[in-house]
Amino acid sequence: MISNPVIAQKAPFRLELSPGEYWWCACGRSKKQPHCDGSHQGTGIVPVNVKLTEPKAVWLCGCKQTGEAPFCDGSHNMLE
Repeated sequence: MISNPVIAQKAPFRLELSPGEYWWCACGRSKKQPHCDGSHQGTGIVPVNVKLTEPKAVWLCGCKQTGEAPFCDGSHNMLE
């Protein structure tokens, strides 16, 4: 069974990330937003892998409604 994602916040998370591998929380249940902490278990929702080869500023989706996961596409502007 697939659950609906929980809105973690109605704005993106702006992060300065170093090169490496990250897991973006797609379910909205993680206590370590916007990163996955395993809280998706049993929801049918899986985290999204982000790999960076150089330092980069990113805007990761906080509302979990983006069509460009894990990046913000402005979907939070459509939420009530």
